[in-house]
Amino acid sequence: MRFSKNGRPFSALTRFSDTFPHLVRAFGLLWSAAKKWTAAWAALLLIQGLLPVAVVYLTRLLVDALAGAIGKGISFSNFQPVLLYGGLMAAVLVLTELVQVCSEWIRTAQSELVQDHISGLVQTKSVSVDMAFYEMPEFHDHLYRARTDASTRPLALLESTENVLQNGITLVAMGAVLLPYGVWVPVSLFISTLPAFYVVLRSSLRQHQWWKDTTSDRRRAQYYDLVLTDHVFAPEVRLFSLTSYFQSAFRALRSRLRIERLNLMKRQFVSRLGAEILALIVSGFTLIWILRQALFGAVTLGDIALFYQAFQRGQGLIRSLLGNLGQIYTNSLFLANLFEFLDLESTVTEPPEAVPMPRALQSGITFDNVSFRYPGSERGVMKNFNLTIPSGKIVAIVGSNGAGKTTLLKLLCRFYDPTEGSIQIDGIDLRKLSLAELRSRITIMFQTPVHYQTSVRQNIELGSLAFSPDMQSIQAAARSAGADELISRLPRTYETLLGKWFSDGTELSAGEWQRIATARAFLRKADIIILDEPTSMMDSWSEADWFGRVSILAAGRTAIIITHRLTIAMRAHLIYVMMNGSIVESGSHQELLELGGRYARSWRIQTQSESGNASVVGQPV
Repeated sequence: MRFSKNGRPFSALTRFSDTFPHLVRAFGLLWSAAKKWTAAWAALLLIQGLLPVAVVYLTRLLVDALAGAIGKGISFSNFQPVLLYGGLMAAVLVLTELVQVCSEWIRTAQSELVQDHISGLVQTKSVSVDMAFYEMPEFHDHLYRARTDASTRPLALLESTENVLQNGITLVAMGAVLLPYGVWVPVSLFISTLPAFYVVLRSSLRQHQWWKDTTSDRRRAQYYDLVLTDHVFAPEVRLFSLTSYFQSAFRALRSRLRIERLNLMKRQFVSRLGAEILALIVSGFTLIWILRQALFGAVTLGDIALFYQAFQRGQGLIRSLLGNLGQIYTNSLFLANLFEFLDLESTVTEPPEAVPMPRALQSGITFDNVSFRYPGSERGVMKNFNLTIPSGKIVAIVGSNGAGKTTLLKLLCRFYDPTEGSIQIDGIDLRKLSLAELRSRITIMFQTPVHYQTSVRQNIELGSLAFSPDMQSIQAAARSAGADELISRLPRTYETLLGKWFSDGTELSAGEWQRIATARAFLRKADIIILDEPTSMMDSWSEADWFGRVSILAAGRTAIIITHRLTIAMRAHLIYVMMNGSIVESGSHQELLELGGRYARSWRIQTQSESGNASVVGQPV
């Protein structure tokens, strides 16, 4: 919560004025998402606002006509005014229902468009921000609030705005109807509802502040629920008997959040009750006044009916109007979270004037005095790091966990930019290249490939959507990756739905998912191939076959393999050994063995273990 100089919170009215820019922007989103529907919605609002006033006014005429007809006998001439005003009132009531039905239909169409539009904005922003944001807990709070609010708040804002405009139109007309009885009548009507307005604003501010302050706790509760319900966690939760532990944590957190929210509601209830009592007192005094006027003959029976209905409806309208203003205020506070998310600025951006990337790599890739640390971390991953990857070669990078191997790949894909130094392709700094062009020339298979819950064909096709690959190309990529035999055993071959998220899906083993991911990489046919622990989930029988296929894929291209398995590294043209963010050894397999350093010692350990029937092919350097 923001504080003033004397340490007290800013008033609710001050905060209400602060949210005005968010309201303007929110209504801009509504208009851009559904222009025609919004225009029709506004026209119906005007009609809906005037119809209740017509009913009140016709009530007065009908009551006076009935009073005039009483005691004059039954004749058409006596009851003609009654029939006329009664018919008009019936027509207005029918029109009210018709307009209400049309309004609901228009609002539904409008809300669907608005929801989809804002969800699209959130999705676009999520995939365009720096990868660095995903390293920050604050970003996940922003994303959580934005995704939650995007599905509900714009629609709530739309409904509240509709009620405010409709009630506002009706209220102005009601005020005009009451004005002949004295200027003080509409003024007292307005003053009687001001306490309720203040209560709504203050409650909305407190509710929003609590919602914002508890974002991390609500995300943690969601995480506990995910642990207890998601299939990824299911084996360990059962094996280690973790159900009670996570359920207790979930219940304790939810209990605290629930108590805090109920306490907020209790304070809000007490404040609203006091405001309602004050409004009733003012309403009572005005009704006593109009009855006194009737006793002295200053007003008719129809005037009393009109006054009672207009004042009661007016008071209800103002309470509703102020309540809806409070809801608009609340929704605008929540939409501020959405706009904060949409306004996040990335540092990895497109160059003002992109330099064309070479059609084919000539010299290769160079890391020139690169230093890097992850945002929010004081520990540097690389310091004055230098590396050259010659074009057209298969290069293996080995080293222990935490040496910086995967970070190197993230920098090369320009998910991050170096803190210092530069990364160059044929002497051109990556920051001068178009992001889209750079990434289109790279294919990568991550250590844990994504399990897309789509068909086999679509899983492979995702590797090269820009080129709209045909079925022959997809099948050729599967054969090259050695996935064709696996696919032939599936129920519907290439049209088999993979994963278990949807009905009729077929789950694959980790190694089989890697085969599908390899086919995706084969389909892309990029100049630079990056493989991060590509055989970590394959058995030793598949490893040699896999490397033979990759050698075909990498022919004439530049390939980088991150691996712990020296039986894979030994087949590369050039091997780099990384340690603590630096290259400590480099050369071919034979040269590194002759050097007698870390690589050679690790190799000896592996071969000695294998001779003792204790295979540790995956032993890290």
